[in-house]
Amino acid sequence: MQSTQKEIFYTTNKPYSTLNTLTNKTKNVWFVCHGLGYLSKYFIRYFKGLNAEENYIISPQAPSLYYQDGFKHVGACWLTKENTQAETQNIVNYFDSILAEEQIPEDKNIIVLGYSQGVSVATRYIKNRQLQCSQLILHSGGLPKELVAEDFKLLKAKVSLVYGTEDEYLDAKRIAYETERAQELFGNDVSIIPFEGKHVVNVNIINGLV
Repeated sequence: MQSTQKEIFYTTNKPYSTLNTLTNKTKNVWFVCHGLGYLSKYFIRYFKGLNAEENYIISPQAPSLYYQDGFKHVGACWLTKENTQAETQNIVNYFDSILAEEQIPEDKNIIVLGYSQGVSVATRYIKNRQLQCSQLILHSGGLPKELVAEDFKLLKAKVSLVYGTEDEYLDAKRIAYETERAQELFGNDVSIIPFEGKHVVNVNIINGLV
């Protein structure tokens, strides 16, 4: 018996979350990609401490949902090792649709943040679309192995690498590796921002970046 895996194209609806209101007074538009197991409507709450008049936050949601904690909670996942290239393109198309819907004026500062698994989709999107942003924040995640410095040669953003010194997923060897990778991709002027803590979103650091 021989099986064949095929592909189809279809249209689907996917949610995303926003916080605050995009107005003439808005200075910064944040595009924030959550980590494994989050939903956007909960992840976006980490940004409620930002000045509401000056900051507008867009939080896309990973497309694959699954149950956690014995069916008590629902989480979302961006990518796995299965069919990664095609799934990445699906996410790129999804991000394109969000940005087209939001119609962000050109005079706004775009800040891209990836947390944990969100680092991979955030950086892949910037590479695929050559998105220009004023800041790129890599928070407690790993950079995809296929990315090279050439992918970001046109990027003018301030890049920050944020991690907890007690992160259960980042030992000293991994931290050194990710630091070296960030400098390899974005240059030696990457801001390295460690904090005392585990694998958590550091709200104080986020609030201090604007």
